[in-house]
Amino acid sequence: MGVRLMVVDDHRLLAEALASALKLRGHRVLAAAAPAAGAAELVITRAPEVCLIGTATPAEPGIFDPVVKIKRERPQVAVLVLGPVPNPRGIAAAFAAGASGYVRHDERIEGVERAIMKARAGEAAVAPQLLQGAFSELLNPAAQPDDEGQRLLQMLTPREVEVLVRVADGEDTRLIAAGMGIAPSTARTHVQRVLMKLGVGSRLEAAALAARTGLLDRAGPVTPHSTPEPGAGPGPGPES
Repeated sequence: MGVRLMVVDDHRLLAEALASALKLRGHRVLAAAAPAAGAAELVITRAPEVCLIGTATPAEPGIFDPVVKIKRERPQVAVLVLGPVPNPRGIAAAFAAGASGYVRHDERIEGVERAIMKARAGEAAVAPQLLQGAFSELLNPAAQPDDEGQRLLQMLTPREVEVLVRVADGEDTRLIAAGMGIAPSTARTHVQRVLMKLGVGSRLEAAALAARTGLLDRAGPVTPHSTPEPGAGPGPGPES
């Protein structure tokens, strides 16, 4: 039997896409609303079994206030947080607010559905590797203060790091594809993955975050690629 759900995210397209995917799997999705700031009132009014709330900044103070309000007014509603790869404090803050679980933005729909079923059953829904990483860092804290740039760098593959450097240099999709010897569609996919992992909504935000945290200094210069990958080409034209 399907779960009565609500999906709330600041990015309406993401919320609606997830809602549609869950409907196709037999769940009853009550609403896909944005922005998340109004999530608490909407959830309290509709009282779903499980609510999925998206966030791009799980470590930001007060970001889980809607979760606190929902659990205070509707304690029977299980709340799942959707977000980027969090640091241990982000996971701890989500659970401290009353969330039943934390699901990464890049999780497959099957993983999201498993988390939903666990949350409805009253179980904690968080990937074992995220929980293990959180416990490891919390029990054995680093001697030095948290290095945001290094943490972000570790989230990206070497190819994604190169894409981020090129984005910060102002290259559009066509130039990224040509410089890396890949198809424009592949370059576009890499860019979207970088934005998702960094938890930002635009290339400009990604470049600003990379510069602010010193990630670009750690990444180093990019290496030109002279041999295009199969399918690479000049593409349809420049992209803004």
